[in-house]
Amino acid sequence: MRKLLDLKGIYVRGNGDEYRLRNIHLSINSGERIALLGQSGAGKSTLLEVANGSLQPHSGHIKWRGIHLKHLTPKQRQRIATLWQDLRLIEELTVVQNINVGALGQHNLLWAFRNLLGTIESKECLPYIEAAGLEQKNISTPVQKLSGGQRQRVAIARLLRQQAELLLADEPLSSLDPTLAGEVLELFLNKKAIQSIGIPETCMISLHRPDLISNFTRVIGLKQGQIAFDCPVHNLLPFDINMLYIDE
Repeated sequence: MRKLLDLKGIYVRGNGDEYRLRNIHLSINSGERIALLGQSGAGKSTLLEVANGSLQPHSGHIKWRGIHLKHLTPKQRQRIATLWQDLRLIEELTVVQNINVGALGQHNLLWAFRNLLGTIESKECLPYIEAAGLEQKNISTPVQKLSGGQRQRVAIARLLRQQAELLLADEPLSSLDPTLAGEVLELFLNKKAIQSIGIPETCMISLHRPDLISNFTRVIGLKQGQIAFDCPVHNLLPFDINMLYIDE
């Protein structure tokens, strides 16, 4: 397996003398499917922000394929895709315009400007729309007019359009009904055969439900900003999970 992302000695300060992350050492290898567990406030979202370069740690370093994140080109940064808990869609733009945002790193400023002005490359978006379970009739609908479930699917289609190598997701199942949550997890874990598009083979997904980890290959538990455990799924004990959710 190739090492994709490497985090060493990561510290992120919080309020006062507190740390949101402390002494994080973590490597992600190609093909790994990592579940990230921990209470609310344990540092899961912060870790994902550091991993994709949107948050600079106060100390430590992050490398993508041996290159510091801050030295990556836009095209190289495109290899890391993130699904945020708040989705971060552009409300005034249509479904297809939002999905095309996922491909910005593959094009120039003129292409980005054309996408803001109107519908372009709608045919190129169709496989991603289908994979995310969206109806094609909504392709020109402004995102602000969609339901919560539809918006989630737009964000997923945008992420797939990015054609990344590593997928990071911040509690993507927390606000979904059981059926949609199952579909999304199946898609992210590459359990759903889709020939027309590439789905990242490597992922780190923050979960609020430990009962969903069976299809992952590795589990990382965070507690108070530190890694409490990091092991293959089959080595995880019920005691390990319970310990994460007990206040000290």
